[in-house]
Amino acid sequence: MRELQPLAGRHLAARLDQLRFAHAHGAVAVFMRGIENEHLLHDPCFFPLYEAASALNMAIGVHAGNANPYVRELLAQRNAPGTFWAYRMSSIGAFHSLVMAGLPDRFPHLRMVFVEIASQWVPWTLKDLARRLPQQRGRTLPENPLKAYRLYVACQSDDDLPYVLTYTGEDNMMMGTDYGHHDHAADLEGLRNLKTAGGISARVYDKIVDANPRAAYGL
Repeated sequence: MRELQPLAGRHLAARLDQLRFAHAHGAVAVFMRGIENEHLLHDPCFFPLYEAASALNMAIGVHAGNANPYVRELLAQRNAPGTFWAYRMSSIGAFHSLVMAGLPDRFPHLRMVFVEIASQWVPWTLKDLARRLPQQRGRTLPENPLKAYRLYVACQSDDDLPYVLTYTGEDNMMMGTDYGHHDHAADLEGLRNLKTAGGISARVYDKIVDANPRAAYGL
């Protein structure tokens, strides 16, 4: 077992200390959310953290979640618990903003893994980026954006993987079971279900559950 270390606290120095401590004790990634207090993940305040993670060959794990209480409460109004908006959409928005802001080019060795938000959103998000980047940033999206930008996504076993893989490619898809939680994302039979009913070949299955996570986490 190798771990993703959560980063607590508002101050960069404390987070950098935690990152280095985690690396020294075997962690392969650090855990962030789509909104961290008053900051989005493309905020320059996180650049030293990304530089340090790159230097230590650690990934950034972007987990479903939201560390801004005001936003969480707003999105849960008459919609409790509001986790789709507050947790999943904040991570999807983070993916979009990171690409729009050019973070993968600024940190060419940084790997980022998006977990517990399934993978069905990837085609829609990439389509939107392909439209916006030329108009708003004067750039075009690479042919295989996830591979070019070292971005990984964890699917769920009931995702339409044959379709989603046409956008993600075979080398940047992983599997998440949310093992240990008892909520809508928990899928204790996920690995078996993916193998028997995922609509993918044995070769692609092996990539999703073994080769790709190894690459994502530098194992």
